[in-house]
Parts: sequence; C-alpha cells; structure tokens
Amino acid sequence: MNLLVVEDYAPLGKALSQGLREAGFTVDLASDGDRGLWLATTGDYDVIILDLMLPGMAGMEVLKAFRRKKGKAAVLILTARNGVDDRVRGLDAGADDYLVKPFAFEELLARVRAMVRRRYDVQNPVLDLGGLALDTVKRLVSWREQPISLTAREYAILHYLALRRGQVVSRTDLWEHVYDLESDTTSNVVDVYVSRLRKKLESVGAPPGLIRTRRGMGYVLETE
Repeated sequence: MNLLVVEDYAPLGKALSQGLREAGFTVDLASDGDRGLWLATTGDYDVIILDLMLPGMAGMEVLKAFRRKKGKAAVLILTARNGVDDRVRGLDAGADDYLVKPFAFEELLARVRAMVRRRYDVQNPVLDLGGLALDTVKRLVSWREQPISLTAREYAILHYLALRRGQVVSRTDLWEHVYDLESDTTSNVVDVYVSRLRKKLESVGAPPGLIRTRRGMGYVLETE
C-alpha cells in the first residue's frame, strides 16, 4: 500500500520510511508541512502518517487543509503531545488515529494495517478469496493451502488487486501503489510483474483467468 510520512526529524523520518518499506509498503517522505500537503493532495495514498510539529505549515493545519480538499486517505497523527485535549482536537479535525511519541514501531505498523483494512472495508487480516488466501500480517500467500513464494513487489501487486477484487485497476493506479516517487522504473514494469505473478499462481493450480487483463483499462482479480 502507498503511504506518506510527514516528519521533520530526519532520523525518525528515515527510520519510519525504511521500516515501512521493509514491511512491504510503498513510502514517500516529506520533511515540512507545505510539501506534505502538496504530496497528500496530488498523490494517491492509503495512509498518511503526520507529525504535528512541522516547519512551515503545522501538522494540524495540514490535516485541516487536506480534509477541506476532500482528501480521502486515512491519517495517523504522530506527536509528543499526550493530552486528551490534543487527541480530541486531532480526531475532530479529521484524523483517524493518534499515536504518542515515543512509540513501538510494531504498534504503529499494526495501526497502519488496521487503517488500510478499514479503508478497503476488510475486517479480517487474512483475505479469503475462494481458493486464494493472503495473510496480510505475515505476508503469506497460498492457493488451496499450497504456499506460493512471491517477491515483495509481486506480493504488493497481488495484495492491492485483492483489496480491490472484482474491480478494474489501471496500470497507473497499480504503479502509484507499489512504487514510490524515487523509484526508477520503466513503462512496462507493471505488466512484467503481473505476468510473473500469473505464472506463479498457475504453477500451483490457480486458473489462468484469475488475473484478467481488460484491454486499455488495466487488470482485475476475479474471485470465486
């Protein structure tokens, strides 16, 4: 999934970005409020992790401006302020969750995963799609209980298609959710990974039409 981290303390921003990427997320990083708002309103993010104490536009103002612009991404506030009034103001301004510094990275990761599930109206962390199963916590995939070994990029593509099962997902949409702004990619990279993913699924008995191509539109994951 595609995340935006807005954090001005460079060591923390770098650590968060690295940890989230290792957990399978695509991450863009902004170090001030103005760039954070620009990225938030021009990109397609699932979750925004937002510090409140930022240079330029303060985090609370970024949040309010983002919601005024009809931004739909879930927002997790990170802050050293632990007062009840601070939490209430943030939630009332449009935040979806609130985490006080210092925090355990595993807790942040669990909150982000839960926010992604809520955004796509998924309650169970294990996606059961007929014969196809994705454990989104352990990042394991199986077809009729037979494990499938996927690369991080292959898993990311399958995960996003699974969350939007039955819907046509454009190549641009897939690109934005599995590559960050700094990625050096070629125009057909999504097609290449989808082709590899199909072969791995078919090698364990999944039907050839599980991931269908809609010419000129994109891909759709068909489920039983």
